[in-house]
Amino acid sequence: MIDKIRASAAEALSDVPDGATVMIGGFGTAGLPNELIDALIDRGARDLTIVNNNAGNGDSGLAALLAAGRVRKIICSFPRQTDSWHFDKLYREGRIELELVPQGNLAERIRAAGAGSADSSRRRAMAPSSRRGGKLARSAGACMCWSHRSMPTTR
Repeated sequence: MIDKIRASAAEALSDVPDGATVMIGGFGTAGLPNELIDALIDRGARDLTIVNNNAGNGDSGLAALLAAGRVRKIICSFPRQTDSWHFDKLYREGRIELELVPQGNLAERIRAAGAGSADSSRRRAMAPSSRRGGKLARSAGACMCWSHRSMPTTR
């Protein structure tokens, strides 16, 4: 059964190119589509922009995608927690870009992307260069982008 799920997940992701923006559902480990993330890792796509509420937990799921070095940028509202060591390490080394968006604005950007036209701009609506969701949130001054040198730390 698991092999059948993995095969259908691999088929669903067969056309994900390098540099794609991928929205992954779930919060922390709740509701995370682990089989799809594993298939995305197996697919080998690189330089991905990931949209999620957070930046991964522990060593599985989204954290495994980060650890595999496949993510160039993450757009999220809650990047750090006690077990987000893969994101923390990549961020401190300057190997991943963070676009920090307040949770309500992230939800609105996702909604706006879904309400867009069926052309290719809809699929890129979470990217900063988007004509829809990205500009909507940015024009309101709603998103914050931090460089890896200015990320607040907790000790």
